[in-house]
Amino acid sequence: MLLLGAEFPNFEVETTDGKIKLHDYFGEKWGIFFTHPADFTPVCTTELGTAEKVCDQFAKKNCRMIALSCNTVEDHKAWLDDIKAWAKCNKISYPIIADSSRDLAVKLGMLDPDEKNAAGLPLTARVVFIIGPDKKVKLSIYYPATTGRNFDEILRVVDSLQLTAYKKVATPANWKPGDKCMVLPSVKDDECKKLFPETVVQNMPSGKKYMRMTPQPN
Repeated sequence: MLLLGAEFPNFEVETTDGKIKLHDYFGEKWGIFFTHPADFTPVCTTELGTAEKVCDQFAKKNCRMIALSCNTVEDHKAWLDDIKAWAKCNKISYPIIADSSRDLAVKLGMLDPDEKNAAGLPLTARVVFIIGPDKKVKLSIYYPATTGRNFDEILRVVDSLQLTAYKKVATPANWKPGDKCMVLPSVKDDECKKLFPETVVQNMPSGKKYMRMTPQPN
């Protein structure tokens, strides 16, 4: 299993767009790597169709998307027509990796032991890895095979990751772009006044001054 901060492996993979080396594919952009149990399955079809609907939104955030499903390239290409029909679109803008041997699923620790296929083997979990321009894992979310992803949440966490990578703030629960942020505890008061002059400190029963809210920095 890949831990946060680990370098994402630079696998060379077969995809619907040909052979790809992952680090070259992501380049200097943020990577969205999302996996699926199998082709021609209902939840996966809705996820890949939804991914296409929001692909432009990820592109505006300097992200490149790539999917993986545990079938062959030929299966993927046949499946694309179903995905496009469900999503009511005329293209799929991102490649889908072939992993019919489940080799990558095993190497990345993406198996769901509670959900089995017809052969009794564990299905691949629905995993999202967000990979920074430095090729390090910034976030991972594991869903069971029976639960589809929320792509609005993935877009939200990309906004948070990109903001907090460059600014000395954290984003609180249910934060959305434009909401107030929290000044990092490591920022001393003098530095806080310079960086975030509109900071408001919320008084807490403990008397500790750690709840420092500031407008989202640009």
